[in-house]
Amino acid sequence: MIRQPEDRQPGTGTRIIDPSRGSNQTRLRAYNERLVMSLVRRHGSLAKADIARRTGLSPQTVSVIMRALERDSLLVRGEPVRGRVGQPSIPMALNPDAIYSIGLKIGRRSADLVLMDFVGVVRKLIRVTFAYPLPDRIVDFVATGLHTLTEELDSAQRKRVVGLGIAAPFELWNWLEQVGAPPDEMDSWRDFDFATAMVGITDLPVFIQNDATAACGAELVFGRGRDFADFAYIFVGSFIGGGLVLNHAVFAGRTGNAGAFGPIMVPGADGRPEQLLNRASIFALENKLKKAGVDPSPLWLRPDDWPDYGDLLIEWIDETARNIAISIVSITAVIDIEAVLIDGGFPDSVRHQMLQAIKKEFAALDRQGIREPQIVEATVGHEARVIGGATLPIFDRYMVDQNVLVKAPE
Repeated sequence: MIRQPEDRQPGTGTRIIDPSRGSNQTRLRAYNERLVMSLVRRHGSLAKADIARRTGLSPQTVSVIMRALERDSLLVRGEPVRGRVGQPSIPMALNPDAIYSIGLKIGRRSADLVLMDFVGVVRKLIRVTFAYPLPDRIVDFVATGLHTLTEELDSAQRKRVVGLGIAAPFELWNWLEQVGAPPDEMDSWRDFDFATAMVGITDLPVFIQNDATAACGAELVFGRGRDFADFAYIFVGSFIGGGLVLNHAVFAGRTGNAGAFGPIMVPGADGRPEQLLNRASIFALENKLKKAGVDPSPLWLRPDDWPDYGDLLIEWIDETARNIAISIVSITAVIDIEAVLIDGGFPDSVRHQMLQAIKKEFAALDRQGIREPQIVEATVGHEARVIGGATLPIFDRYMVDQNVLVKAPE
């Protein structure tokens, strides 16, 4: 059965009680091991001397930790690096096959399940599309999908699957008009409990986080977000959402809703204020295609390979970029951030066009009084939400928080 969570604070992920955690001494050792693995993950590979300098731990302590991690196959040795004097240093890296995690993304038009390895590579992905999501459909998808994802793993590999991370929008029952879903059916999400629903399907620990926040976390861990201490992350999906990173850590806020940029007010079609999520979303493109008699299903079936929609796509990109640019002014007027990262549930080529259009629109706005951020492309891409979900169990068990203080290298 799924272990009961310690707490269920919205948007922060569901913390799972792990009975293997023992005394304070054991926890301290686990923390230092997590610290070492977090540094190795962040830098790709590190030698023992580099880790000692960055953490302030003694070389002897680092050696003991790294021997233990290597013995457990969590770290693997790289090729020796020879310096001018002394013994060659041996960089250590995370072993991709040491740990696996399952990620589930629930969207308003599709759901994804992935099997991800220890370094963030998606080993297998399955997708289902629908007119609108319902709990029973999602549970059935997970039940069959878990078998599909793990059927090629041997018994030892299956034991290395550490959890199921779920990335889902808050309040799935809202915005019914845009989704085209019957209110009585979507209301079933109000009291839906994922942990209870997963009993009988899997004995894996279950973690839950807002989908856009999860995507932001994936970009911070695996993407361009590593280059910035503070940034806003904007993800254009069925609707538009995002996340906020402060001091190298995702800031979820008091209720887990920080960085939910969709409610930012922008000029509507009639000039009156309207929420950004109504003016910048893939739903808006879907409606545009439907009105023109064009099949919109590839938007959800093939998020990495859209057809050439010609002028309709260009028009949508321009409209979306204009409203995102206005929102960036609002965001940077409140939070002094280094960068704004742009991503979405679309092909990389569309993301690039979107970025160029946003920069153009931003440059045309009155920006007096704000410190202009860099506006750059994110790199994780359309799978960011499900990758972010799969990251939750790995970080809970093997990594430290992103804002851990470490000693600067000498």
